[in-house]
Amino acid sequence: MAPVDAKARKAAVAAYKERKPAYGVFAVICNATGEAWVGRSRHVDTEQNGLWFALRLGGGRHKGLQSAWTKHGQDQFRFEELDRLRDDYPEIGRMDELARRAALWQARLQAEALP
Repeated sequence: MAPVDAKARKAAVAAYKERKPAYGVFAVICNATGEAWVGRSRHVDTEQNGLWFALRLGGGRHKGLQSAWTKHGQDQFRFEELDRLRDDYPEIGRMDELARRAALWQARLQAEALP
């Protein structure tokens, strides 16, 4: 693996920090059981990375999801982005709209809510 140029690294970090939030709703689905969990995030595009990391370490915030993950293993789970707010959605209503959409998806999928 080639060493990373300091300037390139600095530019990549700056670009990461300047990226726009991607407000959205997502689901984690267990293929083995059909169970689903629905959550919402300011960064739905990168949510899976942090969630999978916590679950692999046994530190998932939702006990039911962590239990299913431990029992069935990572290969039995998939992450799906269900809904995303427009980039120009008014800031004042974003979190309420995310909560509303998450509740709709939760009912539609008969899923549990993720914190």
